[in-house]
Amino acid sequence: MSWSFSIGRILGSELRVHVTFFLLLAWVGYAAYGTSGWPGALENVLFVITLFACVVAHEFGHALTARRYGIKTPDITLLPIGGLARLERMPEKPGQEILVALAGPMVNVVIWAVLMLAGAKMPLDMAGELELTGPGFLGRLAFVNLFLALFNLIPAFPMDGGRVFRALLSLAMDRVSATRVAATAGQIVAFLFGFAGLSTGNPVLILIAVFVFVAANAESQDVAMRAVARQLSARDATITSYESLTPEDTLQAAASALVHSTQHEFPVIDTDGTFRGFVTRGALFAALAKEGQRTRPVSEIMQTDIPSLTLTTRLEKVLDALYKGAPAVAITDSKGRMVGYVTRENVGELMVINGR
Repeated sequence: MSWSFSIGRILGSELRVHVTFFLLLAWVGYAAYGTSGWPGALENVLFVITLFACVVAHEFGHALTARRYGIKTPDITLLPIGGLARLERMPEKPGQEILVALAGPMVNVVIWAVLMLAGAKMPLDMAGELELTGPGFLGRLAFVNLFLALFNLIPAFPMDGGRVFRALLSLAMDRVSATRVAATAGQIVAFLFGFAGLSTGNPVLILIAVFVFVAANAESQDVAMRAVARQLSARDATITSYESLTPEDTLQAAASALVHSTQHEFPVIDTDGTFRGFVTRGALFAALAKEGQRTRPVSEIMQTDIPSLTLTTRLEKVLDALYKGAPAVAITDSKGRMVGYVTRENVGELMVINGR
């Protein structure tokens, strides 16, 4: 995810933090400082950091359960509104999806139970407020973990409850229809959050509403796209007319190709047609931003960890490779010679043409 950076790897997944998370910490600290001075500011910042450690545990609940079914989680990103575990894919068997979805909230329930056993005091009237001031540190932490578990069980995408809802619907209808119903429920919930946020002047609720609406729509489109992709091959989406570069071409030559074409990715191909890698627009811009770089060969900035597939490969497998972060997928023949490539953009165009 852009605007995020890595802080390390845990249990095989890269843990990333979005820069806006620090804006949240600054806002919490500033608000608390105005009423309680430095002690209050430090306590509340520490509370938010501890809370997000619980959010990370929640996301690892999903990741470790998904691993049981052979699904990797490349990274987990912390955002001001929570965490986002990027699974390679969701299991399509209803039972497996339910277990993966419930694993996260169950982690929060376990944390809540442990805190209560440790002596946390959580008054019943605490449910009426979510302010960071109030009962003791452990009591607040216990309450928010219980709230997170219940909130995530709302049966609407992209909450975990929406995935459970979709899995249950899949027992009676096809997955695309089940996803469409669950996504619609998610968008209805988003409108309710947005209305509540506008009515109360709560920007956090408005932000959550936007996130829920966009994520629900994205999930519906993704599942529909995969349903179509199962019926197609890489040949159906392969770009066969394109500008290419050789490893010896300079960055100036690459810049000229960028200006005079609509491509964002340029295949780097040897004289015998062997595929070597891709030069992306972002990498080219970053290199050209430095002085004296225009005569460098493109081989120094090309991305080489690019998956290569064949024309007969199922398009769903191509999508999997793109979702793992590849800027494009090279399509080669049996001798490794390039015949074309596939990007997310032209897969999307193919889906539009196919009415999805």
